[in-house]
Amino acid sequence: MLFVVNNLWGYIAAFALLVGIIIASRIPLSYIVRGVKGLIFIILLTVILNLFMTPGTEIASLGPLHITMEGVKVAVFMAMRLIFLVVGTSIMTLTASPIDLTDGMEFCMKGIPFVRRYAHELAMMMSIALRFIPTLMEETDRIMKAQKARGANFETGNIISRAKALIPILVPLFISAFRRADELATAMEARCYRGGENRTRMNQLKFAKRDGFAFAMMFVMIAVFILSRLITIPLIFPA
Repeated sequence: MLFVVNNLWGYIAAFALLVGIIIASRIPLSYIVRGVKGLIFIILLTVILNLFMTPGTEIASLGPLHITMEGVKVAVFMAMRLIFLVVGTSIMTLTASPIDLTDGMEFCMKGIPFVRRYAHELAMMMSIALRFIPTLMEETDRIMKAQKARGANFETGNIISRAKALIPILVPLFISAFRRADELATAMEARCYRGGENRTRMNQLKFAKRDGFAFAMMFVMIAVFILSRLITIPLIFPA
């Protein structure tokens, strides 16, 4: 729903929601910061590209590069989206085990007619994707430390040199991701995994009051995000 938001009011609502969830979950703030820190270079690269590549009303220039008001708006909003997505994903993975996430997603999707047949497979794919996020963060941190030990410098130089410095990180990161995905597929095949066909569970999930409260809060926040697009009061960046 973050991609529905197009003004600062919606991001303020999303920030308040995340703060409330962090307080309720009692997760140490250092864990949240650690998750964002692992993707700081990707966030900065996204900000820089949007800052200089977005056409619009020019407000400053650095040689051949021009900064526009629209570029500043897009850069700030994209940075906030990425940070909120990383924080939200980190909270989810820190408060629920992959098995609980898979079971919960599957239980919810079984109530949707057109995805009921593939509920287990879709839930498994989302669970695996969530599991890969902290894995990729750890892999990125490991590769960056290895590159720094070899004399790589990611903090000085112009934009072009910093972008080139990211190549030694991205290439081994993608290779490692593909290797881990292949190992996971091999392990699942070795255990004769065949999806949700004829699959049973020891503990059946049941809809409780707290689940109803969570669904109610979710629909309220969706309504707030949609209504934020209709707010015309400018706040730093107009919609």
